[in-house]
Amino acid sequence: MQNKINIKNKKASFQYELLDTYIAGIVLGGTEIKSIRLGKASITESFCEFNDDGELFVINMQIDEYSHASHFNHQPKAARKLLLQKKELKKLHKEVTTSGLTIIPLAVFMNERGLAKMKIALAKGKKLFDKRETIKNRESKVRLDRIKKSFNK
Repeated sequence: MQNKINIKNKKASFQYELLDTYIAGIVLGGTEIKSIRLGKASITESFCEFNDDGELFVINMQIDEYSHASHFNHQPKAARKLLLQKKELKKLHKEVTTSGLTIIPLAVFMNERGLAKMKIALAKGKKLFDKRETIKNRESKVRLDRIKKSFNK
């Protein structure tokens, strides 16, 4: 199996403070999994929410249509069900409803058996000053690395 599929949400750690991470399975159709194996998916603008039955769905996940499919192709931005254990679902649902946290997808990858998995995180939105602090820390780290590199020559 091709194990190199790794679709990431690079904005997540900048826009949110990540509190807890989980690995969830995704319910996909035939053409959806083929598109993911080709790397034709995006989770940059997606988020997760619960429906009335307590099931977790990923919303706004873009999986491009499979090019070799017939008229049985999938919808690119359909809601897709995430598979977690009941204990984890109850804990996440309680956290989201009581403390106003959100669940965001961090990455989509293939496990060793060839199944699509999604790494999700319980997150809290960052304020503007937190984002500025993150940028400042990143820039100072880059400057420090440049200085270390110049001394090592």
